[in-house]
Amino acid sequence: MNLSLGKARIVFTAPGTSIQDAGRHHVASIGIPTAGVMDQKSYAWANHVLQNEENAAVLEISQPGLTLVFDHPTELSFAGAKVQIFLNGEAYNSGNTLLIRAGDEVKLGKFYSGRWLYLGIKSGFVTEKFYDSRSDFPFISRKFFRETGDILPYLPIDYSPQRNASPKWNTSWFEDEEVVAYRGPDWSLLSGELQQQLLKGSFRISTHSNRMGIQLEDLLPNTLPELPTNPVFPGTVQLSSGGKLMVLMRDAGLTGGYPRILQLSEDSISKIAQKRPGEVVRFHLE
Repeated sequence: MNLSLGKARIVFTAPGTSIQDAGRHHVASIGIPTAGVMDQKSYAWANHVLQNEENAAVLEISQPGLTLVFDHPTELSFAGAKVQIFLNGEAYNSGNTLLIRAGDEVKLGKFYSGRWLYLGIKSGFVTEKFYDSRSDFPFISRKFFRETGDILPYLPIDYSPQRNASPKWNTSWFEDEEVVAYRGPDWSLLSGELQQQLLKGSFRISTHSNRMGIQLEDLLPNTLPELPTNPVFPGTVQLSSGGKLMVLMRDAGLTGGYPRILQLSEDSISKIAQKRPGEVVRFHLE
């Protein structure tokens, strides 16, 4: 590791913390998924407010309790889930950017809303790249999830306490139920009745959801056949013969055999990613 880099030490983390960026977009031909952040909208904001490059690496966090100690000055941003933030043991409520001095400790507490928090750092985390991306992914990067004791390198800054404003992150965009979708390649296999059930129904997020895909609890019974393997993408909504609806996410494979009945818009992929188990979504067809 370059000695000129700052080091953020993970004092504690629950499972599900990883380094992510915009993902890998040119390796599908060799069977590697895109990966990258679950919520592109929040990720873009976290980098924008720090004036980072668009593809700068962030920490993606899914559970409370993450504690980091920084050995050099830097600046942080927070976007995505609405979360308690503590700086050196004191609650921090002064916006969603935070200037850090050497030795400062940042701890994340309760998640009030949303499922994924993005912790951005000035110039991005400087972890190792694999296929031109720093995103953690099993069997590609050295890490799948980050662990207690890990060191995350970054570029230090000259600490300055002067700021004209501290931007506020608004979570209202992901708190309503509607997700925008387009007809998938296999939409025509659905009967008119099934199409109406899908578009008029409300579907709860299942606990069986992760970076690969989000299952919906409410079934849509059907007699559709399984199909030959076809290309799928993040945001593809598949319907199984057993009636399960599955929304593929960033770590999903590249092909699948279930009918691809819908394709979510990019903003709706970010929105559904922020939904917790038990929360409801409704599909709005464009």
